[in-house]
Amino acid sequence: MLWTGSHIQAFASHYLDLMCHGKVGNKRRYLFPVQRQNILGSRIYSEYTAREAVYLRNLLNEILGVAGVNVNVDPRAERPYFDDVSPRNVSTVVGQSAVLRCRAKHIGNRTVSWMRKRDLHILTSHIFTYTGDARFSVLHPEPSDDWDLKIEYVQPRDAGVYECQINTEPKINMAVVLSVEAAAATIWGSQDVYVKKGSTISLTCSVNVHSSPPSSASVLWYHGNAVVDFDSPRGGISLETEKTEGGTTSKLLVTKAALTDSGNYTCVPNNAHPASVSVHVLNGEHPAAMQTSNRASSFLTSQLSCAALTYLLSSMAYR
Repeated sequence: MLWTGSHIQAFASHYLDLMCHGKVGNKRRYLFPVQRQNILGSRIYSEYTAREAVYLRNLLNEILGVAGVNVNVDPRAERPYFDDVSPRNVSTVVGQSAVLRCRAKHIGNRTVSWMRKRDLHILTSHIFTYTGDARFSVLHPEPSDDWDLKIEYVQPRDAGVYECQINTEPKINMAVVLSVEAAAATIWGSQDVYVKKGSTISLTCSVNVHSSPPSSASVLWYHGNAVVDFDSPRGGISLETEKTEGGTTSKLLVTKAALTDSGNYTCVPNNAHPASVSVHVLNGEHPAAMQTSNRASSFLTSQLSCAALTYLLSSMAYR
């Protein structure tokens, strides 16, 4: 049985009246065991201040006259407050949806609103939206205490602080910080891919960006500065694409790799930043030996450049 502040007040007033006016006959003996039985083991909540709650608790214990009666009074109960389980920091990616959680308890006839802090714009109040941006809406499934702000197709400008507010006096609020990251493609594996001549080049690119409908997402592959031509006379080039609401996965396959297939390959989505890898087709070489050769070549080139620059400067000095 849950006891509110009004229950305590009425109960205390009733028994004070009985005690002060001597009405302690059969009526009191009848009521007391019933009320005592109900109150023992119950949690009693108060809508008053902590000081008033303590006063009512002591008064009730005195009226009951029972040693050891434990009356639990929570001054916060029946006053509006925010449930602390709601996350205060939310991260999302450009183009996806974000939900900012707000669980408001015991609001009674009060109103829950969402405000964007940077411009003090009231976005929602109760279940109504007060912005021309249709991407914003409030999620409030009846009869829950949830008043969540949903932002669809999030943009970089949406990043910042949002406040869930309850119109108490004074007003109480809970801040939620939204972080928006740039959407970017990712090519699985190392930045340098080594394959033997005649084998298959396999590159997988994933784009974890929500697209609605999924068919609206697209990915292009580039070899160097040219779009990969799947109908070229070379043949042996294919693409496997999987599109879901959670993102897009694109797999490029180049069979019978030739030396001319070496170079940079870039995955370019229509809704995210591109990603690139460097493919090296080896003609019987070992990758480690190839890297050593490249480093030696770079070192030799730099040394020759330094020697040429030194010679040029010394020649200019004697003119």
